[in-house]
Amino acid sequence: MAKGTIGVTTNNIFPVIKKFLYSDHEIFLRELVSNAVDATQKLKTLALAGEFNGSTDDLKVSVIVDKEAGTLTVRDNGIGMTADEVDRYINQIAFSGAEEFLTKYKDTASSIIGHFGLGFYSAFMVSDKVEIHTLSHVDGAEAVSWSCDGSPEFEMDTMEKSERGTDIVLHIAEDEKEFLEDQRIEALLRKYCRFLPVPVVFGKKKQWKDNRQVETDEDNIINDVEPLWTRKPTDLTDDDYLNFYRAIQPAQDDPLFWIHLNVDYPFTLTGILYFPKIKNNLDIRKDRIQLYCNQVFVTDSVEGVVPEFLTLLQGVIDSPDIPLNVSRSYLQADRNVKMISQHITKKVSDRLREIAKSDPTQFEQKWNDIKIFIEYGMLTDEKFCEQALKFALLENVDGKFFTLDDYKTLVEANQTDKDGNHIYLYATDRDAQYTHIRAAADLGYDVLMMDGQLDVPFTGLLEQKLEKVRFMRVDADVPSNLIRKDENREVDLTTAQRDVVNRLFQSQVPHLDKAEFMVALAALGDQAAPVVMTQSEYMRRMKDMAQYQAGMSFYGEMPDYYSLTLNTDHRLVKLILADAESALQASLEPLDKDIASTQNVVNALRDLNKDTTEVPEDRKKELEENEKRLNDLNEQRSAVITEYASSQERVHQLIDIALLSCGLLRGEALNRFVQRSVDMM
Repeated sequence: MAKGTIGVTTNNIFPVIKKFLYSDHEIFLRELVSNAVDATQKLKTLALAGEFNGSTDDLKVSVIVDKEAGTLTVRDNGIGMTADEVDRYINQIAFSGAEEFLTKYKDTASSIIGHFGLGFYSAFMVSDKVEIHTLSHVDGAEAVSWSCDGSPEFEMDTMEKSERGTDIVLHIAEDEKEFLEDQRIEALLRKYCRFLPVPVVFGKKKQWKDNRQVETDEDNIINDVEPLWTRKPTDLTDDDYLNFYRAIQPAQDDPLFWIHLNVDYPFTLTGILYFPKIKNNLDIRKDRIQLYCNQVFVTDSVEGVVPEFLTLLQGVIDSPDIPLNVSRSYLQADRNVKMISQHITKKVSDRLREIAKSDPTQFEQKWNDIKIFIEYGMLTDEKFCEQALKFALLENVDGKFFTLDDYKTLVEANQTDKDGNHIYLYATDRDAQYTHIRAAADLGYDVLMMDGQLDVPFTGLLEQKLEKVRFMRVDADVPSNLIRKDENREVDLTTAQRDVVNRLFQSQVPHLDKAEFMVALAALGDQAAPVVMTQSEYMRRMKDMAQYQAGMSFYGEMPDYYSLTLNTDHRLVKLILADAESALQASLEPLDKDIASTQNVVNALRDLNKDTTEVPEDRKKELEENEKRLNDLNEQRSAVITEYASSQERVHQLIDIALLSCGLLRGEALNRFVQRSVDMM
């Protein structure tokens, strides 16, 4: 028997291993099974090279739980080890300057283990003692036993062992007994080892017999040794892809389509990515894509390997060229990772463009299921955006789809303003904005439907990417002003008449929480609506963007700004004004004369300071008195109009119609509107 000290330059290697890998200690099983698979694969390689003459048909890895003995064994019938190899690979941990390195990286959990390939030593995270029983494939080799209790001291001796290969026997620590439970071990094997290239056996298959489960003679093989992504796409059917998806993503709707990755230069990359139905739910999760390294599960946290928008996809990617540490749970960014990320992005965009070109009808049918994915990708990844501009679709309120180029061709003749800008009108709620949509359609305009979760920032992106394109919501202005093709017609009213109309309506607009209203006048033609409620495109967009961009939250706290535009050409507005002038003439005429004369005095006094900076000192009091009188007279005039307006049913009816068109008429106010409508019939 030989005794010795494991060849490291520090005595605290095992506490370091336990500390740094404790939070991820279940991966010990993956590391040991993966090493066992490597041992069988090496034997195959030797056989192909003619350096091993035995059979390789029965290669497998077995995981055995002995609850009574308190042990967990990982057994392979692979290449095995000689005593010299045990000494080289186990006793002489392959790093120099370990003490210095441990001191430097003592707080870096993701670096120390993986930097030096210490996968076998992860066994000590859950064990009080670890044994190795191994017999090399080399003719005449003696079997070797090795044991260590977690200190740098080990024992090594010869032993009797008839079968080639290696057993790693873990004596499970008292506080890690969960790893002696069959269900726990099988769950870990299915998580980490379900696609390993060598059969992994855990016990025997069971079947129901006499109302209980009994073991059969058939091995319970955990894994699929030839997963779908390792096979040629030409050998696979749609059902193969769908069945694989259902296996890795149970209880999900079938995917829309998929991409089979198969690259061997300048890096090796295989995998299958599926496009699920996403709808209007931007649910960014980092566990939908599983990363494998030579069919060994690494992680489902793939940040850095794929751009964030691609985490909306589902599936697997497998690459031995992604640098990993021993825990295989942390990615070390390097050139290969960046190249792989860019390649995956390109393959996804190429696949989408191919479908859009070869089967546009199918692409349109699936658009609303992948729209949020494409928009998110365009907003967050410049390279993808460049490609997606060629296949992204716009949908109008009639359910018709257009590419960006086709839509520009459709609208440029009729929806180009006087400055040469192409105006893309859009709605966010087909029912709530129906009146505005119809008014735009009556003018020959097309209206897009932009009701998606990301459509607000997406319209801003398109305005940046498309030349001379502006988006405007269909309720942002009166129909004739949405696309300004020439100067607006002047409102044919005197200043006094404008003031009366403004005051009649402004005084009766209700006070709503977080909403402000402004009355405007426009000559819209006698066939247009008498009143139109619109919302400022700029302020509304700023408020919408507040939910997407940090630093804009103050916009979200601001009120909504609405414009109540009265059509001065409409007979109802003319009738309301005529009635008001007739009813208010006796009250307003003397006030208007006083206002005019007082205004003249104020103007004359203000003119005195044309050549100086201030009104002469002896005239300041006179100016202040007349300005106050002017203000009082205007307030009296407003009060007279307001009192009159409060009893005018037509004024209230038009205001309520405008509020109703924007969904702002509710509760008691809505009930009054209905009753008033009945009374006026």
